[in-house]
Amino acid sequence: MSGREGYGQFCPVAKASEILATRWTPLIMRELVSGSSGFNEIHRGMPLMSRALLSQRLRQLEAAGVLTHEPGGTYRLTEAGHGLGQIVIAMGVWGRRWVESALDGPDWDAGVLMWDMRRRIDTSALPPGRTVVQFDYSDAPAEMRRWWLLVEDDEVDLCQSDPGFEVSLYVVSTVRVMGRVWIGQRRLAAAIETDEIRLHGLVDLIRSLPRWLMLSVIVEEAMRQG
Repeated sequence: MSGREGYGQFCPVAKASEILATRWTPLIMRELVSGSSGFNEIHRGMPLMSRALLSQRLRQLEAAGVLTHEPGGTYRLTEAGHGLGQIVIAMGVWGRRWVESALDGPDWDAGVLMWDMRRRIDTSALPPGRTVVQFDYSDAPAEMRRWWLLVEDDEVDLCQSDPGFEVSLYVVSTVRVMGRVWIGQRRLAAAIETDEIRLHGLVDLIRSLPRWLMLSVIVEEAMRQG
């Protein structure tokens, strides 16, 4: 990064900010830390970001030594990237604790929520074979209200159209409730007890829900820190 684009300071905070403190870059890092590795996969976690800008930001991160672009189009964090990823996770932990404006704001997006949930399914806690979980969100736009998670062995797919298989578990809620549970601002058990989340289906899946539906990596880190 040239001095004109940067801060013109040798301070390590300034140099780190030249990499991380650009629009969308922390969210790109969030996607990479959460396990996304392909261009389309990364972009799906940030649907409002243009693909051209994502390409630009990925090139900048590669030039900074934060990631590598491997044959086949896969992006991998370097050692420096993993270190930067810990800063991004720390930002999320801080935001979860101190930023309250999001609770009543307009930014609850069913697509972003479901995409993040898809990669946090512990398939080892599910029965062998196929498991289909249908989610219905009454507060989402009509085209975003119904989703399916299709789990077969260790593979998890997210569908917006009916995959055509028998549903093992129905989850009925709102994006705001499920989102708050997902980022650790509402306990799953409490939301179920008050019928803010309603479950219908196989009893074993309902009982094991807290095991196979892991919460976001931000919550995991916050719990680790106590």
